[in-house]
Amino acid sequence: MGCCSSAAQSSKREWKPLEDHSCTDVPWLLLFILFCVGMGFICGFSIATGAAARLLSGYDSYGNICGQKNVKVEGIVNSGLDLTQKKYVFFLDPCNIDIVHQKIKSLALCVSACPRKELKTLADVQKFAETNGSTLCSYELQPSEYTTDPRAAKLCPKYPVPESAPIPFFHRCAPVNISCYAKFAEALITFVSDSSVLHRLISGVMTSKEIIMGLCLLSLVLSMILMVIIRYISRVLVWILTIIVVLGSLGGTGVLWWLYAKQRISASAVESQIAKENLQALLIYAISATVFTVILFLIMLIMRKRVALTIALFHVAGKVFIHLPLLVFQPFWTFFVLILFWTYWITVLLFLGTTGNPVPNEEGFVEFRMVGPLKYMWWYHVVGLIWISEFILACQQMTVAGAVVTYYFTREKRNLPFTPILASVNRLVCYHLGTVAKGSFIITLVKIPRMILMYIHTQLKGKENACARCMLKACICCLWCLEKCLTYLNQNAYTATAINSTNFCTSAKDAFVILVENALRVAAINTVGDFMLFLGKVLIVCSTGLAGIMLLNYQRDYTVWVLPLIIVCLFAFLVAHCFLSIYEMVVDVLFLCFAIDTKYNDGSPGREFYMDKVLMEFVENSRKSMKEAGRGGGAEGRELKPMESVS
Repeated sequence: MGCCSSAAQSSKREWKPLEDHSCTDVPWLLLFILFCVGMGFICGFSIATGAAARLLSGYDSYGNICGQKNVKVEGIVNSGLDLTQKKYVFFLDPCNIDIVHQKIKSLALCVSACPRKELKTLADVQKFAETNGSTLCSYELQPSEYTTDPRAAKLCPKYPVPESAPIPFFHRCAPVNISCYAKFAEALITFVSDSSVLHRLISGVMTSKEIIMGLCLLSLVLSMILMVIIRYISRVLVWILTIIVVLGSLGGTGVLWWLYAKQRISASAVESQIAKENLQALLIYAISATVFTVILFLIMLIMRKRVALTIALFHVAGKVFIHLPLLVFQPFWTFFVLILFWTYWITVLLFLGTTGNPVPNEEGFVEFRMVGPLKYMWWYHVVGLIWISEFILACQQMTVAGAVVTYYFTREKRNLPFTPILASVNRLVCYHLGTVAKGSFIITLVKIPRMILMYIHTQLKGKENACARCMLKACICCLWCLEKCLTYLNQNAYTATAINSTNFCTSAKDAFVILVENALRVAAINTVGDFMLFLGKVLIVCSTGLAGIMLLNYQRDYTVWVLPLIIVCLFAFLVAHCFLSIYEMVVDVLFLCFAIDTKYNDGSPGREFYMDKVLMEFVENSRKSMKEAGRGGGAEGRELKPMESVS
């Protein structure tokens, strides 16, 4: 396997773009398939043990499944009933269900029909039972006893009983009035003290749903327009940002020295301890700002040529999207697949929540609990959520990398495949699913400990000492940084796999060597480029938010529109992040291809460059500047100097 190969062999091997196609990391693909079979077993087990029936048909507080005959539960009254004619679950207090602690505070019963209008008194409940044959009080009460039996206050629904309708496919009576959901949400949103505010917020969302959908569409259009604009104004935008940063640092340093000089004059007149301390603090701030500004200037001076490469890569990335327009839709397909998987995962999780043996709880109702090793199945299910989600995202990265590699290393662009994206998907499915499975598993190994530490930190909040809290946060931070670094390395490993069809470890090693050799360029692209894209996201969110404020300002049907605006801004950021992340991914793939191209080719006959004309101009300008300066052995010279390939 690739992890066992030596670094010397890796360095001697020549990159041969798109010449060979072979299967990579097949054992990891088999392991991933076995893991998915285990996920399927959990789903099948939960269905076979009746969890699916309990989830879909619903069950009452005594363990009876609605719409069928039931078996008696030992020690539970009202269990083992024949509820064939009662197909719907009805909660006596539907607005008071505690999902936070996974307990049903309200008594649940099986009824034959949901109340389709509000019932204000027990007499109305009694009349509803006599008219529709649907008893809304507990099984031991007869309809004739609703208004006379003193137990009715506990065993009958809390009135007024809200109008409700059955939820499609799930046979639960759900209140129609939206204010009931607002009251239910108060149990989940602890920072809302005024329930009327929550009611108005939810009403605002429902009233402005057309405006919200329009603004979400606007954010989608703005993201697509921005991707086109970046190509044409990348040079101006980068230098504007650079000038703003430099002027900001100079201005901040100047203000600090001016405040220090002013404070020193006043301190000489008023000799006080506080004034001296303030003067000393200002001096420290001013010196620190000066050092920061000097370092910033040195970094700008060293990286000015690398900034030009960033501009060229952004320009070429724009051309890639013109030749490969289907790249724009890649986030939609990935998001669609993730939604399907998450829906399946949540459904199985709900199955697991109703799987197990009926056990009486402290309130005398029935809960279903798994015993023995089976109760740890949900841990396996959680790992599956992380690994398979990362696998889907990694498939997107491999697909994009394969398409961009095909574009870059095809000298005549007219000879590109009809659909490079589909060709890349075909190579992924036929050859590289094992590599994707291995890379996503590595990310999973880092994410799981971080999530466990975050869970421990949440559970121990306010209980642990300061030292333990600091150590936990430091570990969480380190794991987060490690995850980001591995994600970046994985992405480049997928690019190397798309170029050479090597396994994951070999590709990661080769990509790492290339990145280290071009460390300054990597720093420039990941600072200037990422900052540009971040500002693009901010621009889209601000533009969408401003349009939302202008539109919602003329909406007079409600008083509070903060929540609709937050929803729109979050959606706008999500859309902008998806689009610009694809742009960032394309730039990273182009950079690795460019670094390989300059390492093994020099433009001479037989070793012609693959790169675009814009990147070619960058290389020529860099060589001219080095010749004029008379220093070909500097950092830039080492980066541009082609290496003799070893066959």
